[in-house]
Amino acid sequence: MGNYGHIVSGVKGRLQSLQENGITHIPMKKSRQAVSKKNHGQPSKGKISKKEALIHLKQQVDQCTKCKVLVKNRTNTVFGSGHANAGLMFVGEAPGREEDKQGLPFVGRAGQLLTKMIESIGLTRSQVLIANVLKCRPPDNRNPMPEEIINCEPYLLEQLAIIQPKIICALGAFAAKTLLKTDITISRLRGQFHDYHGIKLIPTFHPAYLLRNPSEKRKVWEDMKMIKKELGL
Repeated sequence: MGNYGHIVSGVKGRLQSLQENGITHIPMKKSRQAVSKKNHGQPSKGKISKKEALIHLKQQVDQCTKCKVLVKNRTNTVFGSGHANAGLMFVGEAPGREEDKQGLPFVGRAGQLLTKMIESIGLTRSQVLIANVLKCRPPDNRNPMPEEIINCEPYLLEQLAIIQPKIICALGAFAAKTLLKTDITISRLRGQFHDYHGIKLIPTFHPAYLLRNPSEKRKVWEDMKMIKKELGL
């Protein structure tokens, strides 16, 4: 990916936008209450539902113009899809061509494989939450640039703060390294749970990688079994 130290320092500045909206941290696992104390500048009248909070956040993403190249080339933003109260959240790298066309995450060949992964542990796509680090497709499906991750990561962090899943499954190196702030390879990160602000995070190989390397599917199945056991399915 590159210099993650640069990404980490940049994210600190970008997180100020979350703090202005009353979100200062990802709640610990013990707390399952809504973390937003402000409704994007509006006085709060009791708890805002997770679904409502996600709708407000999606509106911000749709209007985002931070990354000039991505804005110029995108057809749609790809915020995420699934259940607002999901106990399991999948985080990928960035939208591809089909995702950009439809405005939905993981709808191409890799998405079909992800669906099978989800179904292998007895769940459906509608029962989980699926998102990406980047909300816009990089031109020609190139790797995300460090400054693009810096710009977009606050949206992902707020998604996590709203949903508060029991488990995060990071799909591929970009998602795992961005969330865990590490340069350790995905091969070494996978196969175990890591702590992410009180939430269990397990990295595994990206479905697109599995399409190119089908022999690695067995390792992903082992990771999915760990998720299944942790969720009590």
